[in-house]
Amino acid sequence: MKCFLFCLLAIGLVSASANYITNYNYYRLPAALRPQKYYLRILTTLENPKNLSFSGNVNIIIEALENTRNITLHSKNLYIHEPQIRLRHIRGVDKKDNCVTSTSVNPSYDFLILHTCNELVAGNIYKLSLTFSAELNRQLDGYYRTSYTDPVANLTRWLSVTQFEPAAARKAFPCFDEPGYKAPFVITLGYHKNYTGLSNMPVKEIKPHEIHPHYVWCEFEESVPMSTYLVAYSVNSFSHKSSTLPNGTHFRTWARPNAIDQCDFAAEFGPKVLKFYEQLFGTKFPLPKLDQIALPDFNAGAMENWGLVTYRETNLLFLAGHSSLVDKQELANVIAHELAHQWFGNLVTMKWWTDLWLNEGFATYVATLGVEDIHPEWHSKDKSSLAVLRGSFSVDALVSSHPISRPIHKVSEMEESFDSISYQKGSSVLRMMHLFLGEESFRSGLKSYLERFSYKNAEQDNLWEALTQAAHKHGALPRNYEIKTIMDSWTLQTGYPLLNVSRDYKSRTAELSQERYLRNSQLPKEYRAGCWWLPLSYTSQAELDFISTAPKDWMECSRNGERLPKTIQDLPGPDQWVIFNTQLSSFCRVNYDARNWNLLIATLNSEDFRSIHVINRAQLVDDILYLAWTGEQDYEIALKLTDYLQRERELIPWRSAFDNIRVLNRILRQTSNFGYFKTYMNKLLTPLYKHFDGLNDTFSSIQDQDQVLLKTLVVNSACQYHVSDCVTRAKSYFRRWRREPNPDEINPIPINLRSTVYCAAIRYGTEEDWDFLWNRYEQSNVGSEKRTILSTLGCSREVWILQRYLERAFDEKGAIRKQDSVQAFHAVALGQVGHLLAKKYLMDNIDSIYRYYHPQVKSISKLFGTFSEQVITLRDLNGFRAFVNNSRHLLKDIQQGVKQTLETMLTNVQWVDRNYDQFSRSIQQHLQIVRL
Repeated sequence: MKCFLFCLLAIGLVSASANYITNYNYYRLPAALRPQKYYLRILTTLENPKNLSFSGNVNIIIEALENTRNITLHSKNLYIHEPQIRLRHIRGVDKKDNCVTSTSVNPSYDFLILHTCNELVAGNIYKLSLTFSAELNRQLDGYYRTSYTDPVANLTRWLSVTQFEPAAARKAFPCFDEPGYKAPFVITLGYHKNYTGLSNMPVKEIKPHEIHPHYVWCEFEESVPMSTYLVAYSVNSFSHKSSTLPNGTHFRTWARPNAIDQCDFAAEFGPKVLKFYEQLFGTKFPLPKLDQIALPDFNAGAMENWGLVTYRETNLLFLAGHSSLVDKQELANVIAHELAHQWFGNLVTMKWWTDLWLNEGFATYVATLGVEDIHPEWHSKDKSSLAVLRGSFSVDALVSSHPISRPIHKVSEMEESFDSISYQKGSSVLRMMHLFLGEESFRSGLKSYLERFSYKNAEQDNLWEALTQAAHKHGALPRNYEIKTIMDSWTLQTGYPLLNVSRDYKSRTAELSQERYLRNSQLPKEYRAGCWWLPLSYTSQAELDFISTAPKDWMECSRNGERLPKTIQDLPGPDQWVIFNTQLSSFCRVNYDARNWNLLIATLNSEDFRSIHVINRAQLVDDILYLAWTGEQDYEIALKLTDYLQRERELIPWRSAFDNIRVLNRILRQTSNFGYFKTYMNKLLTPLYKHFDGLNDTFSSIQDQDQVLLKTLVVNSACQYHVSDCVTRAKSYFRRWRREPNPDEINPIPINLRSTVYCAAIRYGTEEDWDFLWNRYEQSNVGSEKRTILSTLGCSREVWILQRYLERAFDEKGAIRKQDSVQAFHAVALGQVGHLLAKKYLMDNIDSIYRYYHPQVKSISKLFGTFSEQVITLRDLNGFRAFVNNSRHLLKDIQQGVKQTLETMLTNVQWVDRNYDQFSRSIQQHLQIVRL
């Protein structure tokens, strides 16, 4: 008798023995058993598109830690062959035969419970054998199918691949699917001999299948102990490029055969960054090989499976002449992130998903160090770290944010934890810690932590202990300071501080205070509670020491978590400014008294503006615009400061400005005073647009890579705000492309400006222009190029074209892959015309959109996020709230994202009520416009 566990339960077809539901109803597995080793055999069938499936068996060697009569493990959507379940005693004092009498399930937690004939006795070792089968699913998790078109044979080629993080290994084979249950795996894949099999470890042996002709069994070497979410395997017909460094790990980069020419950069960069991490962590990569593979369909951006790293094509493939500098740098960041996981996450794994940030925050931060080491000309350490910091500032200023380390009780909470708090805030507080500890203590502490917990599981307290010991040894912290005390204030409470600096210019002192910074300015004072251990770095106009980021002092908290006052002595006289948070070394915003702000503004708007470090110039722009948003400062001060941008020629401050301007733009373009804002943007952008010679291909003469990126940003904004001849030149470039007899091979548009040109041409173009670009999307073989086109097709102002594009985005059989549907939706929803259309489309079609993504409903949260900056009236907010309430049965697993969207909308409404009139007056005054 077979039972399709969990699925058949729902329709009453499970055998009588399986109808019994165990009393055990806790979300974690019982602690009575522990897997010692898995022997996993999977036979995959890919030849018949109507029967893409797999079958297999797993032998799990289990140690009993306590006496028990049940074996509880995970299984979901698997067809378990009950008559073939076997349980044998293989070692220990109890020599009794054993067996499984019946099975039951707990569908709430995906538990498969096996009831045994005899009690399993603590200290004994058992072997459990299970046979199972299932369809290769279409949902991009578990063990799933994907395909591509072979242009030579004009055939669809199928392949299979796994994606198990955080809790989908249970969809591929029965297992103890929690990160704390590490064990070695011996994996054997069966498949047609025309395919290739890949897994975490190198191939040990390939031999013919004993029954199926033309099939083989491919056995892989036994793995190191690893968590189930890191198990990976794939059956495919891909090609590869080898690129092993001397005395290095055997390194291969895989892609479909007609994209193998796009693997060169990843194949070169990957081994270099792997070697950098070996030096940084003082620990050699523990596996004999590492494969990275580009997949046609992949819901995650990339996944760090030990020894077989999987990527979305856009995150691994690069083709000169089709991919931009931005594409290359983003690709490098992703590869560096995933390979950092081989140590942080794989070698040492968090005990439970509560500490997911130990994986993701570390990988995000040290990736910036890896890219910086290999491509120092990109200045990745500063650029990427500050971009990450700004991103986390935005989310963590919401009441609906959450601590970096937080309780996790179900799978949907695991999935929601893969957000900007785990990745970006986690990275930012690690950067802060690195800077206040210094290089020696930081590296020493990490090395000790990795050595102690290699092949084991850890929690954040274990890391704090290792770093405290290193800090005290190297004199980086006073003996009475502990990393746990400091860092718990950042990881266990939500939010971050606003540091208020109030100077006494006569006594040359400053009183410092801290409070939680919130975007919602109407909340009661108690919401601003909290205390953070804040390292204080600062400099003055006389000192100009922006190099040292070591703290000169600390803001401390009492044992009860209460704020303690702080006075800074020996500051400069009343004619000189001070700047706190040198090079943004601490995770906080800073607000000064009016006099200090005016002193800073005077320097920024003078020829001496470069005397302030470029990172702190970016900090001042970001802080003042946010403080004006929430009412801690007014827009008179903010606009006086941003006036200096007319002379700024560095990328990092402009990125800060554009991030804030984008939010203002999406509100103001819906108002009658948008023309003033547009004129002001012309004033800021025109000097820089002319400096870069406008929308022209001058990139070959630009030596500094940051200047290439700055020109790209400036020209894009220039076309958006109709600066000079930007739109005219963009349309001219596009017409030249359309006239090419072979536009898929020859594109005269400068690579770094294609996004700008495409968008302008579609915005002010014809239906024929749109169809031309859509055809280029369908014909393109380059992932980054397809991504650029998808994001610009939504620039149209024709409602019917945008409606058609939305329908294509969610067409199961259309040209847009499911993984890219969110991007296509974003392209429409972020447009000046499209955002109302996209909002209506979402509200009208939420049921079908839910079915389209199910069970990967996290994608729906990404759709919601596009509206968070664009709802600005109370009426629209209430309408969206009503929609959310009516759809709550579909949105129950993305509550965090929905709450954050609604809260951001509320802060927009507040801004319009509080700031719109003041902002309009301020900007008109800046433009010397007299209201009649």
